[in-house]
Amino acid sequence: MYDYHTHSDFSEDCSVPLETMIDQAVSLGLKGYAVTDHYDPDYCNPDYIFTLDFPAYHQALLETQHRYRSSINIAKGIELGVQLGGPMQKCREAVAGFPYDFVIGSIHCAEGYDIYLSDYYEGRAPEDVYRGFYAYMLECFKGFKDYDVVGHFNVIDRYAPAMPGSDAYMDIARQIMQVIVDDGKGIEINTSRDRQLLPRPTPTRELLQMYVDLGGETVTIGSDAHDTEIIGYGFREAKEMMLSAGLRYLAVFSERKVSYVKIS
Repeated sequence: MYDYHTHSDFSEDCSVPLETMIDQAVSLGLKGYAVTDHYDPDYCNPDYIFTLDFPAYHQALLETQHRYRSSINIAKGIELGVQLGGPMQKCREAVAGFPYDFVIGSIHCAEGYDIYLSDYYEGRAPEDVYRGFYAYMLECFKGFKDYDVVGHFNVIDRYAPAMPGSDAYMDIARQIMQVIVDDGKGIEINTSRDRQLLPRPTPTRELLQMYVDLGGETVTIGSDAHDTEIIGYGFREAKEMMLSAGLRYLAVFSERKVSYVKIS
């Protein structure tokens, strides 16, 4: 199996060394592992600084890819926190500055707010929150193209105190999916939902089916692991989701080029 969304102590919110994470992936028998540490330039919450020590990070990616070459296929990756304005250009520059194998484009901030914090939700109806979030996401991916897959599409479900029915926002979600498909990009199944006991998968089955019905075929699976216990978690259920949506192949990347592995 291939875990295509993971973190290490290069990320602001993870304290586990990169080699420790990869050693666990090897011990689990994974065939591939994408290192995708956070880069969220101008993060909207001043309590966190999701920047990267790029020289050290790049060196570590190159060294680990070489060191583990006979044990596991390491993809040199990054997870970008996409925002409108200046941060978007900084993300473009980051991607252009190193030969990554794989790039995740994610939304962590919307409308100037950290969606993890209650400030984003206070005084707003759930329908307004969700429509605002997805409208912001749509504008981001209309303008930003330097990624391979969109991370945790419905991440808002992780943090919203109340969730509306999907009919409140699916018209906007469909527009986003159409942009992703038209740009030849993919989405991920993010299995962190399982360990957080969230009521909806990421993406939901409805969203995954929408992507496929619009012509999308590039889907990765990632645990979003910030510690060793989460690596490879929930992948059986993720593969079942893919098969039920009509997908027979899992996407993997090298030098930003996609190839497909048959789901066993």
